Amino acid sequence: MGNFGPAEMLVIGVFALLVFGPQRLPEIAKSIGKAIREFKKVSGDFNRELQMGFDEGPPPNKEPPADPKPKELKPGPR
Repeated sequence: MGNFGPAEMLVIGVFALLVFGPQRLPEIAKSIGKAIREFKKVSGDFNRELQMGFDEGPPPNKEPPADPKPKELKPGPR
């Protein structure tokens, strides 16, 4: 998507006015504004959570370290 200049914005505004009418246009703009605000809030929360996860580092390893040498098997009674 490219940048919108004043001419393009005017065409979009006139088109929206013709399609939705002068009564519904303000409430549609208000709904779009709320949706954009909510999206920005959620994406900001997500980014903060993600950054906090990176700041904490990897979770600690709860398994004991692997033994470097395999244990010898002793022959049992036969």
